[in-house]
Amino acid sequence: MNSEHKIRAGGCGEYAELSRRGFLGVTASAAGAMSLSPSLAMGGARGGSGRDVLVVVYARGGMDGLTAVVPHGDSALYSARPNLAVPPPGQRDGAIDLDGLFGLPQSLAPLMAPYSAGDLLFVHAAGSPDPTLSHFSAQYYMESATPNMPHSGVNTGWIGRHLSTVSPLGDGLFRGVGWSPMVALGLVGSGGVLSIEDPSEFVFPGDAATEALRRKLYLDMYRETVEPLKGAAASSFPTVDLLASVDFLNYTPANDASYPASPFGEQLAYTAAAIKADIGLEVAHIDIQSWDTHAEMGPVDGILATKLDDLGRGLEAFWRDLGGDLDRVTLVVMTEFGRRVEENDSGGTDHGNGGCMFVMGGHIAGGRVLTDWPGLDSSSLGNGNLPVTIDYRDVLAELLEVRLGSPSAQDVFLGYQPTNRGVTI
Repeated sequence: MNSEHKIRAGGCGEYAELSRRGFLGVTASAAGAMSLSPSLAMGGARGGSGRDVLVVVYARGGMDGLTAVVPHGDSALYSARPNLAVPPPGQRDGAIDLDGLFGLPQSLAPLMAPYSAGDLLFVHAAGSPDPTLSHFSAQYYMESATPNMPHSGVNTGWIGRHLSTVSPLGDGLFRGVGWSPMVALGLVGSGGVLSIEDPSEFVFPGDAATEALRRKLYLDMYRETVEPLKGAAASSFPTVDLLASVDFLNYTPANDASYPASPFGEQLAYTAAAIKADIGLEVAHIDIQSWDTHAEMGPVDGILATKLDDLGRGLEAFWRDLGGDLDRVTLVVMTEFGRRVEENDSGGTDHGNGGCMFVMGGHIAGGRVLTDWPGLDSSSLGNGNLPVTIDYRDVLAELLEVRLGSPSAQDVFLGYQPTNRGVTI
């Protein structure tokens, strides 16, 4: 185990402290003031039609890519994880084979439907090239898109910067949403971005009989103040009314889709409802916490298997629910880093480097595992960790430019020159 991290229930001490302090809100005070203020896009933007809605699912804590997409054809996996590796296909609780080298654990069996349809791509040995093993630093570097750069005061995220360089799909009131109490760093940098736990409760409180008067008093109070408070106040009621036009509370999924009864399932349903309602949503951000499996990981029938089951059933329901709307949606699952290849003495795995990304959509070159696989033998590993052979920015940059209308992904990623990986079709 990495000596800098002490195990606590549910993860290492740093992750528990990170969750308690709310890293998602590192810049929340600034983001919150800006979030209701619509902003006009800067120069170089394309038109507001023909772009995908981006859904980002962030597995916070370091999801184990070697369980999520099992390299069962690499025998070194079973030497390094004699107790924790998902068995190969054909054995009890064995992986579902994908291509002879990789497979899915039984907990992700629902994903075989979008995978077989060609709508789901796995990207392995992927992630941030920054070597940090700190949750706090890794999440900062990934969301601000500044890996291998010193802390330079960058307080905007890659999603926020993208939104600031393209014109709104709608009126700019509801460009992005994080279904959480605080704005994720990745979303910071654009107006029209909200943090909402339950959209059905995003209302102006009080007696309906006095609502008109109270709205007037509220607007009068902020009319003479300074920006960004003035703009935020002016856009508050139009945003409330816009969201009220969608019946989130009674939303019924299509195509017999069944979302899991979990926060993740609820947030995916909110996202699907907003996409179908065409209210101008461009990005939805969903966080799934507690992937920091240092102890009692349970990849087959324990903690990790349960989390992967929630992830798999949620993504399959979203894919099924969207139906034809999937042609205008791109979803990405990402995490700050993977886990070490070798299991530890606590029945878990410690912080590593390379992990796995999922990419789903109607224009994704799916039905395969995209990787530059280094192998899991000790001579191929970096200090016991799976190396990052595909930079996460390569994947995101292609999605931004091909599917989301970005005029320059290099600007979004602060000068990084991405390699095209053939993620889209």
